[in-house]
Amino acid sequence: MLSSIIVIPCYNEEQRLQGETFLRYVASSQSTRLLFVNDGSTDGTSDVLRHLAEQAPQAIDVCDLPQNGGKAEAVRQGLLAALTTDAECLGFLDADLASPLESIPLFLDVFQRRPDIDVVIGSRLPLLGRHIHRNAKRQILGRLFASVASQVLWTPVRDTQCGAKMFRNSSLLRTALSRPFLARWIFDVELLARMKQLRQSQGDRPLDEVVFEQPLDEWYEVAGSKLRLRDFARAPWELVQIYFRYLSPWAEVANADVFPMPLIRPFERIPAAHHPGRKTA
Repeated sequence: MLSSIIVIPCYNEEQRLQGETFLRYVASSQSTRLLFVNDGSTDGTSDVLRHLAEQAPQAIDVCDLPQNGGKAEAVRQGLLAALTTDAECLGFLDADLASPLESIPLFLDVFQRRPDIDVVIGSRLPLLGRHIHRNAKRQILGRLFASVASQVLWTPVRDTQCGAKMFRNSSLLRTALSRPFLARWIFDVELLARMKQLRQSQGDRPLDEVVFEQPLDEWYEVAGSKLRLRDFARAPWELVQIYFRYLSPWAEVANADVFPMPLIRPFERIPAAHHPGRKTA
């Protein structure tokens, strides 16, 4: 199985974190490590995360951002940090595990079988045999948004906002993450737009040829989500910004030579000789 680091952004998740679930998963997986990014939480999230890391230091690490910057920046900083390791695949999941940890091996299997695929996106399709439980209103709004976002990207993504995504560790991904996101909540779309722009500028295969949508076996709406209906109302303006910044004829392509050092460094307390996923000098 390919090695992977999964970034899990956390902001005031003390009451929702399923610590035992995370510990059971890493105990059964030799190839996946979890990087929790504490995004300036004001409750006891930091203590809960530190306790998890103490119980599984080889597989779980916690990095604290100096202040709350929002989910988009927490994910970006986590992925930038993961890029400093030799993990072959990097991804992110929501802390509430609406997308279960069992989706990770499904994604890794796609990368293993399909060397032509660079991005795997979870899709909450209510297919027979799956257990997909979503709020009806959010499901309708989400489907409408995904349809519009697909038109902006010129890439027919069925579910842009599922909180489970994974990428191959690559220089293109590093460049795509080099700047903070414009969008606060639809940064997933912005990241895809950046990757599409970079692939076009470098003459690589189109984005829709390297993205694989993986239907999830399970997905459950978890109470306490920080996403509000007003965020859907703000999404159209963010889509407009994304188009003009990255996909319009006059959009400026990011400098591929720029790679800012992440604010956080994962698994530093573990000697490199005992941690095969860590880059050494």
